[in-house]
Amino acid sequence: MIWAGTDDGNIALTQDGGTNWTQVAGNIANLPKGNWVSWVEASRYDPATAYATIDRHTFGDMGTYLYRTADFGKTWTQLVSPETAGVRGYAWVIKEDTRDPNLLFLGTEFGLWISIDAGQSWAAFKPENFPAVAVRDLAIQDRDGDLVIGTHGRGIWIVDDLTPLRTMSAQTLASEVAFLPGRPVQQRFEANGGWANGDAVYTGDNPADGAVISYYLRSRAVIGKLTIEILDSAGKVVDSISSSKRKGLNRVVWAMRTKPPLVPPAAQLAGSSTIGPRFVPGAYTVRLTRAGAVYSMPLTVGLDRRAAFSVADREAQFDAANRIKALFARMTKLVAQIVTLRGQAAALGEKLPPADPLRPQLAQFSDRADDLRKRVVATHEGGAITGELRLREWTDDVYGEIMSTEGAPTNYAIARIAVLDRELGEVETTFATLTSTDLPALNEKLKAKSLAPLTVAAAVMPEESVARGGLAKALFAGTVGSRFYGNLAAPSRTESDER
Repeated sequence: MIWAGTDDGNIALTQDGGTNWTQVAGNIANLPKGNWVSWVEASRYDPATAYATIDRHTFGDMGTYLYRTADFGKTWTQLVSPETAGVRGYAWVIKEDTRDPNLLFLGTEFGLWISIDAGQSWAAFKPENFPAVAVRDLAIQDRDGDLVIGTHGRGIWIVDDLTPLRTMSAQTLASEVAFLPGRPVQQRFEANGGWANGDAVYTGDNPADGAVISYYLRSRAVIGKLTIEILDSAGKVVDSISSSKRKGLNRVVWAMRTKPPLVPPAAQLAGSSTIGPRFVPGAYTVRLTRAGAVYSMPLTVGLDRRAAFSVADREAQFDAANRIKALFARMTKLVAQIVTLRGQAAALGEKLPPADPLRPQLAQFSDRADDLRKRVVATHEGGAITGELRLREWTDDVYGEIMSTEGAPTNYAIARIAVLDRELGEVETTFATLTSTDLPALNEKLKAKSLAPLTVAAAVMPEESVARGGLAKALFAGTVGSRFYGNLAAPSRTESDER
């Protein structure tokens, strides 16, 4: 069976491999002759069903025309007309989903429109960065369930994972909030690499490196907060994600990472400690709270299917990385206390006359505290060149070794953590002695001069790193999402809603 459309208005069908043809365009009611049949799509589910798009822009008619037959072209039903709300631009292509016969994709001169109810209603695909561009071809990748969009002049775009669209229903659209399932979540191997080719190659964004979570909002969240949290199997909140509040289908990406270590400042970058370890695969719960109402969805995180290591190995790696994060936190607190004491001592010393004997005592105390700081962090640039690698730098090296693989850490790495823990403990003990013996005596002398005492309690910890939460994208306008993400609007969407 072969369907054919021509640029002068014919739609022809053969059911015997091309020996005999039947002209069926004349069966479309009220359709003028001589149109350009821009696309014919044979149904994958019913041999009698096909779709056809008609382009009349050369006649000055910029309207959208889409028809469907269910009886080999004997009769046709118009699914989209120039009067159909929300659909703009003359039609280029119509595609039927490979798994859901009710899911249709319509490309026009001004973008992409999607129907989840076999063409009864349509929603614009309007991610935040998808232009109003001619969509001239579409392809569905069955292996991954992605939609590839071919545009005129603005490149190729990919809508990652059509699963949420395939599971949408009238019940979903009637819900205030609804989670939608996606493809199974796997923690893919992380890798870096590549080379510079200038403009000699075409490149595109990789899929989101995290767990993609899709949810539907019947109306824009205006009043009250909308929060999304991740809970572990014990019901403990382990992370929060930035949310999209737009009406329609939205996507957020959970990076599946803890916060980066809180590292004390030093003369050089702790390059390995800029990211936190990934959470261990297992059972989690996504919890969305909107205006006091709570909605939840289970989320199972699995290993990369190519992984040679086990979940137990990942747990060992995660525990080791968190032990190092705890070491960094202790270092940060210690350095903050030292810097605070030195700052207070310097400020008080400036208030004293040059000949006051207390002034050099304050400077001596400050130097002793700073000697401890120099045992924790490097104070000169150059690192390995100058030979100034301290506890912070050695700890960063071990952290980088552990984070370089998601398998179990080596025995050497575990042993190094224990050594660093012991050495940091020695510095902490020395500092505790300094503040419990020398500091009280110094404060008594300050008190005698009616000066404020030095205090460790005034130390201010640096702010924690920004939560890695994730990307939040509205996919379809009233709308669904792409690798250039977007927002699936309810069919009743108005222009004011969209704005």
